[in-house]
Amino acid sequence: MKNIAIVTGASGGLGREFVALLESEADEIWTIARNCAKLDELYAEYGKKIVPICLDLSERDSLKKVEDMLEKDEYNVRWLINAAGYGKFCSYDDIDVAQSLNMIDLNVNALVAVGLIALKHMHKGSKIVNIASISAFQPLPYMNIYSATKAFVRNYTRALNVELRPRGITATAVCPGWMATPFLTRAEIGADKGVTKFKHLTTPKDVAARAIADAKKGKDMSVYGGYNKTCHLASKLLTQKAMMNLWLKQQKNDK
Repeated sequence: MKNIAIVTGASGGLGREFVALLESEADEIWTIARNCAKLDELYAEYGKKIVPICLDLSERDSLKKVEDMLEKDEYNVRWLINAAGYGKFCSYDDIDVAQSLNMIDLNVNALVAVGLIALKHMHKGSKIVNIASISAFQPLPYMNIYSATKAFVRNYTRALNVELRPRGITATAVCPGWMATPFLTRAEIGADKGVTKFKHLTTPKDVAARAIADAKKGKDMSVYGGYNKTCHLASKLLTQKAMMNLWLKQQKNDK
């Protein structure tokens, strides 16, 4: 039985860092993303251990393809990293309905589906790592859908971790803050009111390393960095209304 790792959103940013960290953890690493050329670059860098899978996970047919691939052989999914994500930072009416729903499809539906598919091929010691965000700690105006999807991911993952205990499988919700990745450029669309202040940037390498370490310890949540931990603490001490007001002031959207 092959021990494999599956990494969604593997073509860049945080997902790519997980690929590097898991090279010694599995016989194969299935890398899933829409950018076929970047997946080929991973194969060129890491060799035959990489299995490039060029798919858009927001499409239901793509999920079926992943399921069919896992059914073709005896696999033990040792690691599942759900790092695929999509976000737009703007007012509710700055993007169309299709873009709004795509955030939910990829950040929530695909994450749940890939997890449920992989769980059929997981055994004691396997680990699920789902990428949430510190935006999961409270509602955030001008990134309302994105933060809501990440709140789902955080709550879902922590509850799933409890349910999986009898099987010896863990689930960890990773809650990073702003990271220096191309995601920020893609998410910022130049809206009149949006998110433009990206303070306390961290590196995806550091976030991924902490996430792997916390997953190995069986933690249900991983938060890297002093600022992000302070945000987590503040969300417990302050009301959601107070947190939203602080957020609006930080982003200069309080007028």
